[in-house]
Amino acid sequence: MGLVDAKNKVPEYQRAYQHAYNAHTRIWRINPRSRMLLTPYNILLWGTTAATMYAMGRRIFGKNTWFSD
Repeated sequence: MGLVDAKNKVPEYQRAYQHAYNAHTRIWRINPRSRMLLTPYNILLWGTTAATMYAMGRRIFGKNTWFSD
């Protein structure tokens, strides 16, 4: 059975995380999948922030929509 005879990888992961943490790597960037998960998150975060600032700036100048003059 695969699960019963599986090697315990926890000590390996623990050593890797502790080494990266001691090298002052942020905990959310240690995992190898972090870049794949954080890239779309950052694009959405900064994209919506920029869109909100753009819309607020237009609203300040009296424009009520995104594209009208």
